[in-house]
Amino acid sequence: MKLLLALAFVIAGGAAQAQPAKYEIDPEHFSVGFLVDHIGYAKVLGMFQKASGSYAFDEKTGALADVRIVVEADSVHTGHRRRDNHLRSADFLNAGEFPRIVFTAAQARRTGERTFALDGQLELLGKALPVTLEARWNKSGQYELPGANAYVMGVSAKASFKRSAFGMTYGVANGWVGDTVEMMFEFEARRR
Repeated sequence: MKLLLALAFVIAGGAAQAQPAKYEIDPEHFSVGFLVDHIGYAKVLGMFQKASGSYAFDEKTGALADVRIVVEADSVHTGHRRRDNHLRSADFLNAGEFPRIVFTAAQARRTGERTFALDGQLELLGKALPVTLEARWNKSGQYELPGANAYVMGVSAKASFKRSAFGMTYGVANGWVGDTVEMMFEFEARRR
């Protein structure tokens, strides 16, 4: 009888699937940047200084799921105060009415040994539209810095979208401000 119970436990244990680990993006090691064309001369490089996020990842299977990235719209910074205030206004981000820009993806497709495509939703100016985020898993391991007792994963990601699709049309028709926004994400996430 004991042998049968032990065998049943081993079989049930083998059938159980390991749960993906939960990761929280470290806000101190999270950079969100963007590029937008300016009258065809050059692209403006900007950043958002406040963002957070989380996801689930299984290193063995490469399953990536439950991705959520939240960017605080009023934290936009381009190194030019007047332009930053304009970007926060209703002409662009309308940060007073829509304080957060949110990307979510239920799961990801593995496109290579360390690369993924996340077909998700970007919520901007109260509209949610499909956007694909391309991500690269750079490194995972026990953090090397002294005093840091954490298992960390590093990621680089990028996406692009047409801002006019979200109703942000200022400067598009006359060519002053490009319609295509290129987004870049660089972060370290800690396993919980």
